[in-house]
Amino acid sequence: MKLRPAFVAELAVNLLLPWVAYRLALPHYGEVGGLIASAIPPVAWSIVELVRFRRIDALAAIVLLGIVLSLLAMAFGGGPRVLLMRECLASGAIGVTFLASLLARRPLVFYLARATVARETPEGVARFEMLWAERREFASAMRMLTAVWGFGLTADAALRTWLAATWPIERFLVVSPILGYGLFGGLLAWTFWYRTRMRRIRGTHGLLGDPTA
Repeated sequence: MKLRPAFVAELAVNLLLPWVAYRLALPHYGEVGGLIASAIPPVAWSIVELVRFRRIDALAAIVLLGIVLSLLAMAFGGGPRVLLMRECLASGAIGVTFLASLLARRPLVFYLARATVARETPEGVARFEMLWAERREFASAMRMLTAVWGFGLTADAALRTWLAATWPIERFLVVSPILGYGLFGGLLAWTFWYRTRMRRIRGTHGLLGDPTA
């Protein structure tokens, strides 16, 4: 698959740079300072998107929601084990948000994908809306993506919450990032595979990653 620069930049700013900012700030400013620093890249990206396109980037909004939930979990205090459990539950709230959106008229992934398409092609939003209205298989694919991400994120949060409650803290701190990044990488890999499958739906090639369409 050929990935467009705008999509790669979106992933880097909203997923990679927050982690880098957190790791750089953590030794100097602690956990709270690290989380605040991690919010800077998606906030800056959202401001740029608002100025350029008069809208808030959906992926950046989700990342910021996770950071805010983590800060709120820390604000309630408690011992190290309680804090670890609260942070896991906060991240699980993102997965629940994905699942809850399945009850709405349009699932969350639809808005994430439409925001990306709108930056890549001037007519992207109109064509995306047309696909949703006229192609049942396209709408089903959007719901499938939302469901898989929702169940995946929720299951990851549930597992790591249980581990935080039962495992020694030192072991959890080693294993938890491996589980988290492993699941996230698996979800991304599955999404790209499923995206190639979606491109086979007639009329979606120009919207789903083929720059020559």
